Amino acid sequence: MNAAAGRWDLVVAGAGPAGAAAALGALDADPGLRVLLLDRSDFPRDKCCGDGIAPHVFDALAAVGVHDAGDGWTPLRRLELARGETRVARTMARSVHVIPRSVFDARLVAAAVDRGAVLARHRVSSLRRHGDEVVIDGRVTARLLVGADGAHSTVRSWAARRRTGRRALAIRGYAPTAAGRRGTQVIRYGDGHQPAYAWAFDRGDGLSNVGYGELLPARGTDDAAPSRVRLLDRLEELIPGAGDGASDWRGHHLPLSSVRWHQPDGPVLLVGDAAGLVNPMTGEGIYYAVATGILAGRAAAGALDARAPADAGRVHRRAVRRLLARHLRHTWTAARLTEVPAVVDAGIRAASKDQRTFDDLVEIGLGDGRITPRLAGGIARALPARLHTPPTDHRARRS
Repeated sequence: MNAAAGRWDLVVAGAGPAGAAAALGALDADPGLRVLLLDRSDFPRDKCCGDGIAPHVFDALAAVGVHDAGDGWTPLRRLELARGETRVARTMARSVHVIPRSVFDARLVAAAVDRGAVLARHRVSSLRRHGDEVVIDGRVTARLLVGADGAHSTVRSWAARRRTGRRALAIRGYAPTAAGRRGTQVIRYGDGHQPAYAWAFDRGDGLSNVGYGELLPARGTDDAAPSRVRLLDRLEELIPGAGDGASDWRGHHLPLSSVRWHQPDGPVLLVGDAAGLVNPMTGEGIYYAVATGILAGRAAAGALDARAPADAGRVHRRAVRRLLARHLRHTWTAARLTEVPAVVDAGIRAASKDQRTFDDLVEIGLGDGRITPRLAGGIARALPARLHTPPTDHRARRS
């Protein structure tokens, strides 16, 4: 931290995908900026995640000149979705990659450092305003600050209202890939608080990322959060044998997106998990992290160039809403609908009957999709007849 002390144009708290992308976005817009990346860990470092990298992520990175983030890892096109006996397995419209976060995150950090960012190991613990700037732990001054410090963000707690949205809990390990699941991503839904599913994602190197996650009970209820044993038991029930020989188990909380998200005005920008941006239907968050990180970096560079750092929060808020607002409304709706098991079954059945419906369903779970008329119609037609029947008004009949 000693070498990082002083005044910086942009300080980014957290050097995961969101933070590294923020540095890349800023330096792509203005290579002369003094950018400091702070993280509590050295890189490479591991993190609990499904490790699935959607094609949207590589599109966003290419826009800031990063073209090699997926090099050496096998692209996957096959996806299986199932709940009980209801199942679909099809080829996706675009390839995804399964890349360990220890590899992927380190590559993004290296790209940011190569562009001129300075990386320092430090956990942010205190923040205060000094005029129009932010002072971090009494030693680092930022003209602008990006909060990319994860689900339990110190920056968000200081700069914005307390987050009250829904959260999920997941556990992840690495296990030898079963012969029948090579080249495939497998997702099997359970009956826990939705979203609740087990997964087994082939990395292409002999190992699979395997795990299980589910929605945490609402605050104030009597339901207890699932234990590690319960999470592992649910993985075994849904994908028998998936965890055999697994190692490197890690757990993680996911702050799921709601219809709206809060970005305050001023010199502090929130991105990724710190902004509560995680797909509420699937738990996917890397695309949101990279995309909003790049937008934050560009907003910061523009505000600094205009000598108006106080405008950065407003500019960033508008940019993120242009990119994600409609998508977030649709994913929030989809997440609520999938709380009904019959809707999950109907979605899988509809996707099994039509490739384009399957593609629509995949897209809304990855990062930029909508509930298209085709998807909605397919689900409606696949629902049991009793769900289409309006409830009987017994009061009217008695009268």
